[in-house]
Amino acid sequence: MAVTYRIAVIGDWESVMGFRALGLDTYPVASVEEAREKVRQLARTDCAVIYLTETLAKEMEDVITRYKDELRPAIILIPGREGPLGIGRDSIQRAIERAVGADIL
Repeated sequence: MAVTYRIAVIGDWESVMGFRALGLDTYPVASVEEAREKVRQLARTDCAVIYLTETLAKEMEDVITRYKDELRPAIILIPGREGPLGIGRDSIQRAIERAVGADIL
């Protein structure tokens, strides 16, 4: 029997609602504290991937750090309605450097 995992998107309403059409679970939040709690809740469920807007992530370094080495959930940073802040790219670059041992980007 195959295990089915969910994918969630957390951010402001304008940034996340488009993902609903793709079949992803969307969680519009109004504050960083609400986003923190939602990530913690989803981490205790069958959620494998959480897309989180960079705007929220910049205020949630503690939560990002808590789950960065866990198998599940993978927290992927995405640009919000404000556009890219570069935090997601920097996060990916650091992960690659840890895995490969060098900056290949």
